[in-house]
Amino acid sequence: MRFIRASNDSSYNHNLIRIFIFLFSLSLIEVVKASIHEYKNEGFIPRFNSFFFHGGSEGMYASKVHGNASTEDKPINGKSFIRFESIIFRRPKEVADKQNEMQQSTGLVEAIIVEVKNRDKIGGAYLNSNAICCTPELANDGSCKVGEVIIRQDPDNPGWPKRIQTPFEGRNEEAKMLLQTAEINRTGMYYLYFMFCDPQLKGTIMSGRTVWRNPDGYLPGKMTPFLPFYGFMSLAYLMLGLLWFLRFVQHWKDIIPLHYHITSVIGLGMCEMALWYFEYANFNVTGSRPMGITLWAVTFSAFKKTFSRLLLLVVSMGFGVVRPTLGGVTLKVLLLGLIYFVASEALELVENLGNINDFSGKARVFLVLPVALLDSCFILWIFSSLSKTLEKLQIRRSMAKLELYRKFTNALAVSVLVSVAWIGYELYFNASDPLSELWRRAWTIQAFWAFLAYILLVVICFLWAPSHNPTRYSYSEVEDVEEEGISLTGSGVKVSGELMERKPAIITDHVFEVIEEDKRE
Repeated sequence: MRFIRASNDSSYNHNLIRIFIFLFSLSLIEVVKASIHEYKNEGFIPRFNSFFFHGGSEGMYASKVHGNASTEDKPINGKSFIRFESIIFRRPKEVADKQNEMQQSTGLVEAIIVEVKNRDKIGGAYLNSNAICCTPELANDGSCKVGEVIIRQDPDNPGWPKRIQTPFEGRNEEAKMLLQTAEINRTGMYYLYFMFCDPQLKGTIMSGRTVWRNPDGYLPGKMTPFLPFYGFMSLAYLMLGLLWFLRFVQHWKDIIPLHYHITSVIGLGMCEMALWYFEYANFNVTGSRPMGITLWAVTFSAFKKTFSRLLLLVVSMGFGVVRPTLGGVTLKVLLLGLIYFVASEALELVENLGNINDFSGKARVFLVLPVALLDSCFILWIFSSLSKTLEKLQIRRSMAKLELYRKFTNALAVSVLVSVAWIGYELYFNASDPLSELWRRAWTIQAFWAFLAYILLVVICFLWAPSHNPTRYSYSEVEDVEEEGISLTGSGVKVSGELMERKPAIITDHVFEVIEEDKRE
């Protein structure tokens, strides 16, 4: 957190943001769970003339009901706050022994809560200094007190940035922070830092926890929109599953293997969305992520993503439409699916079972890259297979199936174009918002992919819906032979309107050659 001299030079703002990002990246070392941030013997990091520890950062909505949120026997619904519980600071014994036993304050630790847009109000920038802690020179004009963090109050929000002080007394090695609550009355992204200015306190550690709560529950601000979103998606999958089931039962005699694959994806989607909804609902009530539900939700999510991509791939290959089996590529398809499942599961576990602050950039790149590369492999293989399938249908003049696959290809092409555009937007969004100031819109990045997957599934269900006339899209050996312009009429073969005399044996051999060729492919 570097705060340099205020001037009209644009480099001031750039340096300020750069140093704040540095602090933010250092804070990612911490691993916490949910809205209850646990601290277990955490150390302080030196920076300029101060020492700090990042206690957490979350998007917070303003309280709907104002009042004292620290009293446990009073209702807290509608209140937004950060509560400090069982916070204890421990300094080295040799440092404590050097202090005056009769002195009331022999060291000071401060908890600083700052809204990210007011980051320039921490430190001596407005005093033309890059110091964070007050020095004797800066204290001469009464702007700050020696040994305290320099804070300039926000005229539009009195009392903020907020400072909560905890002193060491006499020779005590421990300083216990009183149970305190900072109520949030303005919506924004808030950062919490524990800081001290006295170099003699070097080696001090802290433990305890802070509880962050929004007006409607313990879900962090960036996660709050996911609760209604997953509720909506659960209903959407339920409606799709119901319509598909009715169609399935109505034409159960004409079901082909591909329909069972589609049914599996719908079922997985229903389970995935329901599990995520209950996971977020439990999280919102308790403040901690339910480990069991989260693990199941992550596993179903990874499995459903894998199965959805495999469904797109086998449909593109013409499984059940142009060819009865996948033949020799079955093992390759299954191997790609297995690798994708493992990579996707690892990424989901780290994202959802790690801390609620954005986790380390290096760790994310390490896990995101394999998933992105595998997605690229799926896309290339899908479109390559589609091209071969369309070519084969054109040669056989299977007009009904050709029209079906053209519609599927168009839908898939549009989804890819939209995906590429969204990835570009996502990169722009992350690059333009390094401090998560746009946290209220961040949920749309993840929600988009879940919604797009649902739309693609709806398209497949519509195109390959069970019907009383499954031959329009199902594989048929006789139909494929006839669609090539070959019809058996006595001892002749009619090709493109011309009657060619052939021996029955030759005709039979030709038919079986076509069939065997399809099976080999």
